[in-house]
Amino acid sequence: MPRRTVTKLATVSAVVAGSLLVVAPSAHADLVTHCVGTGGAVTVPNDLLVPAGKSCTLTGTTITGNVSVAAGANLVVVGGNVSGEVRVAADGYLDATDTTIGGQVVLAAGGYGAFLRDARTGAVTVRPKGSATIDSFLFVEGSTIAGNVVVGAGEVRLDRNTQVERNVNSTGTYYTDVHDSFVDGTLSVLNSSTGSVVCGSAVRGRATFAGNLGGVQLGPNGTLDSCASGGYWGRDVSISSTTGGVTVDDNIIDGQLALTANDPVAQVAANNRIRGGVTGDQAGATTTSRTARAAAAADREDAGEQRAQARRASAVQEAAAAGVARL
Repeated sequence: MPRRTVTKLATVSAVVAGSLLVVAPSAHADLVTHCVGTGGAVTVPNDLLVPAGKSCTLTGTTITGNVSVAAGANLVVVGGNVSGEVRVAADGYLDATDTTIGGQVVLAAGGYGAFLRDARTGAVTVRPKGSATIDSFLFVEGSTIAGNVVVGAGEVRLDRNTQVERNVNSTGTYYTDVHDSFVDGTLSVLNSSTGSVVCGSAVRGRATFAGNLGGVQLGPNGTLDSCASGGYWGRDVSISSTTGGVTVDDNIIDGQLALTANDPVAQVAANNRIRGGVTGDQAGATTTSRTARAAAAADREDAGEQRAQARRASAVQEAAAAGVARL
């Protein structure tokens, strides 16, 4: 099993300068503010742009328009408020903590990644990788996403009481994992190259897992990750055409569990409570060794929050060294 890591997340390539400009009118606001450096608790009365290859760190800033993070740029926002949407270009990075984004967040094809912690936003979209050399990531912790989450590339992890108020649709990602979180709509994970893990979470709508190469783990005692409990599923759960193994352990499914064309056949533990019964091929569950589970958990820990924190810390340090931007 390949390690679930973001191999490039620890490196920050942006060089931060200490200036900020107001330039020509845009289609969405009278002016566009260019941010390079650090900014504080002020209001930007128009759109904001982080220029290509630059970094912007904002604390307590209100932006009344939209935000664009250009190619290779970094935006770190703490305690901010964005009235509009945030769009991140190829090789760009967004890091938002304790921040409200009124519109959607869109990570372009080849975008570096997005990290949301204790934030609120509209829909979140990660474009398919395409021919880009960078495979993106979306890490979300303790946040509310008011719209759909649609991801088509990279590493995806929803964690720590994150709530998605509509649907989660994942196609062609490296992996898509949901831990200790809530999905009020449907969950669909298709064609993930290293599989999907759902632990300690609730999914109110139908759940579909199909064509995942690295396996599917619903609940503890699987080979992909270490977790303490299974989850609640409000409708039918379907797992099909999966290689790498399927484990279903300690779940409540208020519907039917359908298992089709999985190789090897799915392992379904006796401790699951499945209201509509199980259809398809299944086998009794086996217990994964504690060592294997611990190793899997360490992979995700390295891949997720620690690496994102390293990038954030580097960006903040460089922006601070550049001085205060004139917002």
